[in-house]
Amino acid sequence: MKRWPDLNLNGDLPVGIYQATVEEIIEYFGAGTLQRQLVARRLQRIYNLAAGTGQLARFIVFGSFITNKSAPNDVDIFMLMEDTFDLSRISGEAAIIFHNRAAQNWEGASIFWIRRMAAIGGEEEALKDWQIKRDGSRRGIVEVIAK
Repeated sequence: MKRWPDLNLNGDLPVGIYQATVEEIIEYFGAGTLQRQLVARRLQRIYNLAAGTGQLARFIVFGSFITNKSAPNDVDIFMLMEDTFDLSRISGEAAIIFHNRAAQNWEGASIFWIRRMAAIGGEEEALKDWQIKRDGSRRGIVEVIAK
């Protein structure tokens, strides 16, 4: 079982980029309330769809799902796709996750994505930006890694 750091007083992970398998994320953050379990299933589904493209470079989870909030509304995701990713070649259910509004309506997720080459300042800088909350404070985020 993965050891996670204690959440801070705001209920967030301490600032940083933590790595875990999707199963470890679901085991830790997807337990408890029925709403958490539902959002965890959404996360698993979206990860599987993204990975199934064969073009997923990095998959980041942020927002209320990875906090101590008992009933997160959705799961927030940022994906870096390979430079060769061609959205016009994606069809079916997988295509939905690459359109923010459709992903919110159909998958219950806020999903943002770019190709690696579009990461201004490099990938690590792009990932750091997702640690910034709306109020300007910072929080930890989680990168999904393969088993």
